[in-house]
Amino acid sequence: MSDLLQVQDLRVYYFTDAGPVKAVDGVSFSLQPGERLGLVGESGSGKSTAVLALMRLVMTPGRIVGGKAFLDGEDLLTLSEDKMRHARGDKISLIPQGAMNSLNPVMRIKHQIVDTIKAHDRKVSDDDLARRVPQLLEQVGLRPSVAEMYPHELSGGMKQRVCIATAISLRPQVIIADEPTSALDVVVQRQVMETLGDIQRSIAASLILVGHDMGLMAQFVDKVGIMYAGKLMELGPVLDIFESPLHPYTRMLISTLPSLDVKGVFRGIPGMTPSLLDPPSGCAFHPRCPEARESCAQEPYSFREIRPGRWMACHRELGGRA
Repeated sequence: MSDLLQVQDLRVYYFTDAGPVKAVDGVSFSLQPGERLGLVGESGSGKSTAVLALMRLVMTPGRIVGGKAFLDGEDLLTLSEDKMRHARGDKISLIPQGAMNSLNPVMRIKHQIVDTIKAHDRKVSDDDLARRVPQLLEQVGLRPSVAEMYPHELSGGMKQRVCIATAISLRPQVIIADEPTSALDVVVQRQVMETLGDIQRSIAASLILVGHDMGLMAQFVDKVGIMYAGKLMELGPVLDIFESPLHPYTRMLISTLPSLDVKGVFRGIPGMTPSLLDPPSGCAFHPRCPEARESCAQEPYSFREIRPGRWMACHRELGGRA
């Protein structure tokens, strides 16, 4: 099956008086039709910046300084502003982090969904819109009457569902969900993720899920990429990653998950994430890595496919392969 989305050597830097902050530094991955990809890592790893770059929504002083992002054969990073404006929502859409702050507080829900549709199809009739808005709300498990409400009248989970309805209103090929369950309780989180999964399947879209919850990734995505200090450390099928993690950082992330075998014990990863303004030489993870050797601090490494479908960036020979 051919790839729907191909991201090649994506680089996003934030330019400051002290120098460039390399928030995303050479990230590459692909996404097949109907596939779910998870991008996971600690705060500041660059995962949200990477997906915002695909939407061309990186704000100043940030700038996309390199790379390509082919969606259905067309490079999103070289489109004109007008063409990119039409691609957002129509080809690739974003469910933003924090639905609480992404809805206009003084507009009714129906007007916010209608604005998205009209931005891409000015010829759509009022009768068509009157039918489509209730249908979209019902698709995400909301009553049609929600269309007449304001955001402050909705719960957090309902607001997130409205964001999902808006994101799918034009049936995009790729949906990006940036931590869609943040600030929601665990019961609502599950309901929202089930809704998102049902919607993704119903419109035959591919999905990129951004988050820091390894447990959620294990339950929801097909493939997972582990990010650290602006780079991908490991990428592969989610079951393979959990059953046989190769990179030391991946293994340490998985070890932080709660276990029924060791109740009441919470594990963390020792040390702090590095400054992206002045990252460590060699592998950025080596100051925290229990398996680091001298070459890890000296030699650059490459993100490479070490076996079919498994990619890794590490000097060490893991599982008998380099």
